[in-house]
Amino acid sequence: MHHFEYKQGELYCENLPLDQLAQQVGTPCYVYSYATLHHHFKVFDEAFRDVPHLTCFSVKASSNIAILKLFGSLGGGVDIVSGGELFRARKAGIPGDRIVYSGVGKTCEEIDYALRENILLFNIESPQELEAINERASHLGCKARIALRVNPDVDPRTHPYISTGMKKNKFGIDIEGAITEYRRAKTLSNVEIIGIDCHVGSQLTEISPFVDALRRLRMLMERLEAEGIVVQYLDLGGGLGITYDQEAPPHPREYARAILQELHGLPCTLIFEPGRVIVGNAGVLLTRVLYTKQTPSKNFVIVDAAMNDLIRPSLYGSYHHIQPVRPMGEEAQMVDVVGPICESSDFLARDRGLPPVQAGDCLAVMSAGAYGFSMSSNYNSRPRAAEILVKGERFYTIRERERWEDLIKGEAIPGFV
Repeated sequence: MHHFEYKQGELYCENLPLDQLAQQVGTPCYVYSYATLHHHFKVFDEAFRDVPHLTCFSVKASSNIAILKLFGSLGGGVDIVSGGELFRARKAGIPGDRIVYSGVGKTCEEIDYALRENILLFNIESPQELEAINERASHLGCKARIALRVNPDVDPRTHPYISTGMKKNKFGIDIEGAITEYRRAKTLSNVEIIGIDCHVGSQLTEISPFVDALRRLRMLMERLEAEGIVVQYLDLGGGLGITYDQEAPPHPREYARAILQELHGLPCTLIFEPGRVIVGNAGVLLTRVLYTKQTPSKNFVIVDAAMNDLIRPSLYGSYHHIQPVRPMGEEAQMVDVVGPICESSDFLARDRGLPPVQAGDCLAVMSAGAYGFSMSSNYNSRPRAAEILVKGERFYTIRERERWEDLIKGEAIPGFV
């Protein structure tokens, strides 16, 4: 469910016509629906209302502090993977005891920052990281609360670039190795074992990989308990998918039923790290047609958004539905929707049916709320897009469009040049 729909032949976000918005703020721009963000978070969180849990939004999916503030106001926490994301979370008012820190390459500086902010826990990804966190906690005179990220070797049946829970992936520690590392952690003076963590992948459209992983984690918990290691938190990660095209992912309530059935009688607090399922369909990328171009083999629609604004189609071959903000209702033509960047991989869609459009028309790239702006760049020295939050009939600029001057901020020319 989302709040982008046609009214009187024009695409709206909630009660605001998107063509009017594009004229006021320019393109390309990301537009988010407050009502959709609020609804999606509440639906996911309330699916687990009968058990102790914490819903930690995955910051990498959409890191704007206004969006983080919204989820924090609803009782949510965050899952972070860098010191910068921790900085964002704290600026958004997320308390330390609602922050979990994942990621395979935490630096000493980042670890110290997280310890000073007294975060809930670190998800440990390797034996050397365990040693480093114990050492930094000792240096700061405190204890680090930890979970080990366990790699359950479960096939998530998703794109290989966003699979994270198989043996060949860089993430986590295999189950037998985890037993060894939990034993070692128990002997370290400056870490406190409080949990187990697992994340099998992203954009999962079936429940079975979650259940398979959970069953392996439950057996691990029983083995640890037999050795006197009792965990308080079970972090099941994120990964629940959304509909981009023809996918039919499970509803969060269906996902919750399956998880809770497997966890029956287990005395621990659950942590979830949803990202895409909360924000994916809550945002669109607005772009304007610059030119149309016909060649003997292809029809092109050249727009002002590019792979630097939305890299998912170029990086993953991902599908995003594209539709005119003011459709003319004519028969669709097969086109490639491409941007201005000097790369053949700069496309938003290939061989896509699209109603006839002309220069000046506005298009909406749908389901762009997750990994859209957060993966954008300044490639080809293109300023990054504005981010807009719509609530009802009003809009709020939650990130200003970058200017050319912003592109060289921090750069300097040495005197000898």
